[in-house]
Amino acid sequence: MQLHPIDTGAGAFDPEPITDLEAAAMFRAVLNLFKRWEVTDAEAAVLLDLPARTFARWKAGEIGRLGRDGKARLSNLMGIHKALRLIFREPERGYRWIKAANTAFGGSSGLEVMLGGELTDLMRVRRYLDAERGW
Repeated sequence: MQLHPIDTGAGAFDPEPITDLEAAAMFRAVLNLFKRWEVTDAEAAVLLDLPARTFARWKAGEIGRLGRDGKARLSNLMGIHKALRLIFREPERGYRWIKAANTAFGGSSGLEVMLGGELTDLMRVRRYLDAERGW
């Protein structure tokens, strides 16, 4: 999801796009998450739909501009992380879950599903976890 709610004070929420600064912060957070998930740089590039060289440059600190798809990917990855933290009391169990075989995905792991490379693959894992936690 590329949009996130902002409270306007009137009791309603207006969608506001993710800013480039927010996207850069999410990118840095996702890099830490990838370490915990033991995701390779090649896998990370697939998850973020970036060429390997671009990912390496961004990982080194030269973060470029992300489009709507890239921001949506980061948002979904952060949502997956949040859901896992809410489902599992021990963070390490959540970090291990991402590579564990899952009957909901036909025996594939959440990571294997996401490595399909499409934004919808990330969304599928996020929707599953949100449903598991009752959202």
